[in-house]
Amino acid sequence: MPVGPITADAPRHPGADRPLLTQSWLDLTFLHWAADPADVAPLLPAGTTPDTLDGVTYVGLVAFRMHRVGWLRLPGIPYLGSFPETNVRLYSVDDRGRRGVVFRSLDASRLIPVLAARTAFRLPYQWSRMSVRRDGPTLTYTSSRRWPGPRGAHSTITVRTGAPVGEPTELEHFLTARWGLHSDFRGRLLYLPNSHPRWPLHRAELLYCDEDLVAAAGLPAPAGPPASVLYSPGVPVRFTRPTG
Repeated sequence: MPVGPITADAPRHPGADRPLLTQSWLDLTFLHWAADPADVAPLLPAGTTPDTLDGVTYVGLVAFRMHRVGWLRLPGIPYLGSFPETNVRLYSVDDRGRRGVVFRSLDASRLIPVLAARTAFRLPYQWSRMSVRRDGPTLTYTSSRRWPGPRGAHSTITVRTGAPVGEPTELEHFLTARWGLHSDFRGRLLYLPNSHPRWPLHRAELLYCDEDLVAAAGLPAPAGPPASVLYSPGVPVRFTRPTG
């Protein structure tokens, strides 16, 4: 099966006018390190393989603010639906040629959404103490895991945001323009499509990074500086119903 193209704009998903979930992702920082596909492949759901660009795949550490998660057409929830989140993600392609992401961990600061996502979608959400602080163009994201573990797995990331990206590179599109996630649900592969406006991306400088979330997710600890550092003020997002 041919692999689908990398598109900067969301494809038209069936049922896009009937969202299963709505939310906004705000103040995102994307850190990415190159990875050997052989290290990534055993961590992906059956029916998917590592998605690569020029023979290389990537491990992403993405920190942001989740804002007003809502179900169906209901308005987003102000308190329980808004919280900091940091995830470790991999890049996948399935037997139907659909590109996606696979989450190895998703740290969030609200326990009820963590429990709901672990139950409803079998996603590896973790309950953590977290904060996002801004000082002018500088943002600092902190996370310390509480449950289920490994307890104390942590990250502190500080970046300085820069100029808007006029035309993203092929790699920047590859890392950010992802229109679905792959997940193993009771031994069955699920694909959960999403759509949102084109990413408004900015250059960013990584000032500080102390983390062990990548290693806690079963991957080799990053060696050296990231291959890519990007910032986005955010986008509104819709998820439609999962398919096999």
